[in-house]
Amino acid sequence: MDLARSRSQSISVSSSPSNSDSDDPRSGSPSSVRSLSSTSTVSSDREEAFFRDLAGRKLNTMNVAYTLPSDSSEIKRMDQEHRMLKFVLNSNYVGNVKDVLASTKEKEKRILDCGTGSGLWCIEVAEEFPQASVIGVDLAPIQPRVVPPNCTFELFDLDGQQLPYPDGYFDVIHCRSVYMGIRNYPLFLRECTRVLRRNGMIILAEADTQPLTDNKRPMAPEYAQGWTTLWNEYRKSLGKNGFDVTIPSRLRGLLQEVPALRDNVVAQEALVPIGTWPKDPLLLTIGQLSWMNQDNLLFSLIPTLVGVNGMREDQVKKLIEAAQKDLYYPQIRPYVCWHFAHARKIGGR
Repeated sequence: MDLARSRSQSISVSSSPSNSDSDDPRSGSPSSVRSLSSTSTVSSDREEAFFRDLAGRKLNTMNVAYTLPSDSSEIKRMDQEHRMLKFVLNSNYVGNVKDVLASTKEKEKRILDCGTGSGLWCIEVAEEFPQASVIGVDLAPIQPRVVPPNCTFELFDLDGQQLPYPDGYFDVIHCRSVYMGIRNYPLFLRECTRVLRRNGMIILAEADTQPLTDNKRPMAPEYAQGWTTLWNEYRKSLGKNGFDVTIPSRLRGLLQEVPALRDNVVAQEALVPIGTWPKDPLLLTIGQLSWMNQDNLLFSLIPTLVGVNGMREDQVKKLIEAAQKDLYYPQIRPYVCWHFAHARKIGGR
């Protein structure tokens, strides 16, 4: 077995990203897929039914366990994170998606983005691959209304449900930052594999919530008490809601547990700086975008800490102020570890 497929790798950042910012339910026709789906098309007069308010932020109503916001501030943060990851990967994805789309025999190429969020990934990939139909699925209708003609968005809760698509429907499935809304991640991966075509590719990307410093060492609380306390409280809240905080670091193993994927898994990771100390221009850009993302993310955690951990809003705000102090005036360099994995489907389900 190729060693590159059997062990984790670190992603080397060396260059900036490109500028290209029937009635039969198993037939695979768009009409049959919609008949299976519990997704929804949202018109403007129905939007209020899909949102609720908590601690001053707007959240989705489809999955109350997922407590990150679904509002304009969170959309901006998601877009910042998206741009940062493009610099990290020099692309919108890991793995050779172009080869996957070129190798499939089916006339229509299809790409699924699970947990599409702001929809920016879908839009850019739809522009990159105009020959493919790109579907973004999310819990809330926060995506743009004006999109490329080959890009569509649907509402669906990925948590513990059968995906509303027939077997072997997609060539590529992309899942980024979804584990905080999926309590049975192995089941989710099996469902993704079911709707993936033979030789299709699944791509996973998740950020670890463990506070880290240089060389991927756990951050010592005495150097960043506010920062480590906040993230420990958030990790505790994820556990209370039934989410496994170890998922990001186990992506390779989880994919290898799926028989149709196990021999074709490639895992990578990137230790991303949070701050402006890097001397390399590219790493400096990544660090700045990462810093802005993390600064905004602190406030996105308020509904979780209030609604799940039962903290008062004033307590949470003090916690955030302490974390911000460590972010603005760090005694030790903070990092976040992003984990990536991709695999090709070689057999049946």
